[in-house]
Amino acid sequence: MAEFLQILISGLAAGSIYALAAVGFTLLWQASQTINFAQGEFVMLPAFFVLIGIGFGLPLWLAVLAALVVSLLVLGVFFKKLLVEPMLPHGTLPLVIATIALGLLMKESVKEFYSATAQPFPSIFPEGTISLFGAVVSWTDVGNLVTAMVAIGALQLFLDRTRTGRCMQATAQNPAVAEILGVNIKRMVLYTFLINAGLSCIASVLISPVYLAKFSNGETIGLVAFIAAIVGGFNQIRGALVGGLLIGVIDNLSAVYVSAQYRAAVPLVLLIVIILVRPQGLLGTSEGRTV
Repeated sequence: MAEFLQILISGLAAGSIYALAAVGFTLLWQASQTINFAQGEFVMLPAFFVLIGIGFGLPLWLAVLAALVVSLLVLGVFFKKLLVEPMLPHGTLPLVIATIALGLLMKESVKEFYSATAQPFPSIFPEGTISLFGAVVSWTDVGNLVTAMVAIGALQLFLDRTRTGRCMQATAQNPAVAEILGVNIKRMVLYTFLINAGLSCIASVLISPVYLAKFSNGETIGLVAFIAAIVGGFNQIRGALVGGLLIGVIDNLSAVYVSAQYRAAVPLVLLIVIILVRPQGLLGTSEGRTV
C-alpha cells in the first residue's frame, strides 16, 4: 500500500506539470482558435532563461523572476504580435505549421547557442523526503504538486471571480457579442497569451530539476500536454487538469506494474480510447459547427 501511494503521489506531481502545459493549449484555443504546437518548447525555454540568469550571478529566486518577465515578453507578447496575429487571417492550418516551425527553431537555437547536453537545474524546494502514511515522498514531488495545483486554482478563481476573468471568458465564448458589450477583445486575448507564458515558465521551473534542462524536453512535454488537453476536454480548463493528472498517474503505474518499455505508448492508447468512446473528452462539451 505504501509503495502504491508513493507511485500515486509521484504520478500526480508529474501529471500536475503536464496539466499546466495542457491548460495553455486550452486557453489559446478558447481565446483565438490557436493550436500552439510549440507549447512543449514554451515549457523548455524558460529553464534556460533561469540558467542564463544564474550564469550572470543572480540568485535563484531573482533568476526565476527574471525568467518569468522574459517569458511574458517572448512567449506572450512577441509570440502573439509577431506570429499569431500575422498568420491568423490565413487560417488555422498555416498557423499550426508556423507554430511547428517555431518549436523547431526554439529547440535548435537552444541546442546550437547554449548546449546540446542536459544541464543540471537547481530545485526551488528543499532536498530530502517526507513520510505520508508510510510512503516516502520527496519534497520536490510534494512541492511540484502543490505549486501546480495552486497556480491552476488561482487561474480558475481569476476567471470566475474577477471582472477581467469574466471578460476573458466572454471573449472566448463569443467575441462579436463581447465586443458589442464593450469588452476590449484584443486586450483579453493578450492577457490569455501572457497567462500561457506564465504557466509555461512555472512548469519549466518545476520539471527541469527532475528531467534536467535540455533542448529536447519540449518534444515529450508538448506531446503529453496535447494528449492531456484532448483527453480531459479541449474546451475546459478543468478537463486539461484532469487529463494531465490522469496521464501522470497512469504513466507511473504502468511503468511499475506493467512495463517501463511501453510507458510512452500509454498516453497514446488512452487518447485513442477517449476519442472512440467520448470524442469531446472526459469533461469537455460538444461544439456544433455549421458546414
